Amino acid sequence: MLMTALFLSSCGDRSDQNAQNSGVEEVQEEVELEGAVTPETSPVIQPVTTPQQLPEGNVQLPEIDPLEVEGDISIAGSSTVFPISLAIYENFIQYGYAGKIKLDSIGSGAGFRLFCEEGESDISNASRPIKEEEVEACTAIGRQPIEFRIGTDALAIVVNPANEFITNVTKEELATIFTAEKWSDVNSDWPNEIIERFVPGEDSGTFDFFVEEVLDDNGQRLLNAPNTELSEDDNYIEQNVASNSNAIGFMGYAYYKQNANELKILSIEEIVPSPEVIENGDYIFSRPLLIYSDANVIRNKPQVGHFINFYLNNVNKIIEEVGYFPSSSQTLDASKNRLLEVME
Repeated sequence: MLMTALFLSSCGDRSDQNAQNSGVEEVQEEVELEGAVTPETSPVIQPVTTPQQLPEGNVQLPEIDPLEVEGDISIAGSSTVFPISLAIYENFIQYGYAGKIKLDSIGSGAGFRLFCEEGESDISNASRPIKEEEVEACTAIGRQPIEFRIGTDALAIVVNPANEFITNVTKEELATIFTAEKWSDVNSDWPNEIIERFVPGEDSGTFDFFVEEVLDDNGQRLLNAPNTELSEDDNYIEQNVASNSNAIGFMGYAYYKQNANELKILSIEEIVPSPEVIENGDYIFSRPLLIYSDANVIRNKPQVGHFINFYLNNVNKIIEEVGYFPSSSQTLDASKNRLLEVME
């Protein structure tokens, strides 16, 4: 397993090592923050002096002073949700939290295994709803997963900017593109060139979402497709599509937005993802962004509940800057009510 590790200490030192992958690999990005630091890469929540005051919605969570929160927190899961959680907890530390938070980007499926089978994480990031068998695994170790929706993502289908023959595709064409050998196998007017595919790994909620929507939930069709590389590292997918004129891939919209100058996004059924079409449901590749925890974890480790409180109160302030789409006040209120029920 290749690992990209990022450690920030109280004095703000940062080290970053990026590894290259090929084939089917599990790539983990691990971040640990401790002490009070000033975040340099994530959006800062405003206003700084009163981070808990939100005008959104009707449900008010109790104010939490991060300076008074003690104890460590472990978070793992979706690479798609990772940058949102990263921005939230860097701000949590900026406001005074002095404990340690460990955040692992290992994919939704691996995150649920860590949360439900091993019971080692306090919060599970996910870009898809938890599956029935994962709930059963949680139940077997005495956990009942509680879902908190924190935003919406759009799946981006991307090609190399040098690709001039494709700008829009249908779902039916996508199914063929991600299983055929050559572009001309999809459309005889397209080049007689091999299709190079770069896609998220099987542990990714992004993989699950695409397979369900495009390939009738038959992941083997994509896994068995020629010239297909899988990786849990979205940066690896972006870099390979950006450097290969015959490549295609898919990723969360935030990763496309960060690299829009190096990638070309395709419209699907003549619709390009935007806040408007995501909100009204016209774009077919939109999906919920979620975090999960457990009532006993929240009660036995109050710092977890305090962090989720801070998360829900502030996520809509930073989520668009990260690259995703905010939840409606009604949806966010539902998540807040779930937390209040546990904290009573």
